[in-house]
Amino acid sequence: MVGEGPHPGFVHRFIGGRGGSGVTLLLLHGTGGDESDLIPLGRELAPGAALLSVRGKVLENGLPRFFRRLAEGVFDQEDLRLRTRELAVFVGEASREYGFDPSRVVAVGYSNGANVAASVMLRCPQTLRAAVLLRAMVPFEPRELPDLSGRSVFLSAGRFDPMIPRESASRLAEILRAAGAEVELRWQEAGHGLTRAEIEEAGVWLRDGVISRIEGEREG
Repeated sequence: MVGEGPHPGFVHRFIGGRGGSGVTLLLLHGTGGDESDLIPLGRELAPGAALLSVRGKVLENGLPRFFRRLAEGVFDQEDLRLRTRELAVFVGEASREYGFDPSRVVAVGYSNGANVAASVMLRCPQTLRAAVLLRAMVPFEPRELPDLSGRSVFLSAGRFDPMIPRESASRLAEILRAAGAEVELRWQEAGHGLTRAEIEEAGVWLRDGVISRIEGEREG
């Protein structure tokens, strides 16, 4: 099944899956991207998975984002809270619209998309089974930790990233672990741009870890 358009709430593309895992990748682009940007990455990371690729609603100088920021690395927390819940509701509505399993949604986010995926995991943990966070930072410091038992996160950070402080990526891993998630933090000899090596690492982690586990649950 293929779908696209503004309904039910976000401009998006949906491409139905092939194979038996029932996994859907929620693809979340970086600032200035759109719903087409990460589809090739999603196909490479998990061939056969369904793809739900979403365009952020907020515009910054005409560039789509998932939430407003006040300055580089300084987020509008009220807007982040609103947009996080809005995205979580959309995923639930899209699962009914397209018929995918809402308990097998894995976020794949880059930069701004990775930050909103981390926010969804911390505020609406039932929305995501796992997440691949590429160049993410702490979106907010939660007052109370959610229960992320059974959730898995691949967090890939660049040692020379001029936009994401090392301590923020490390702190995000700490928060997610404290909440009970299994976190794989991989440091790259890179800046904010992605490397071929880390994409391959993320694919192996996703296919051999998360997806194989989900397939085992279905067979069991």
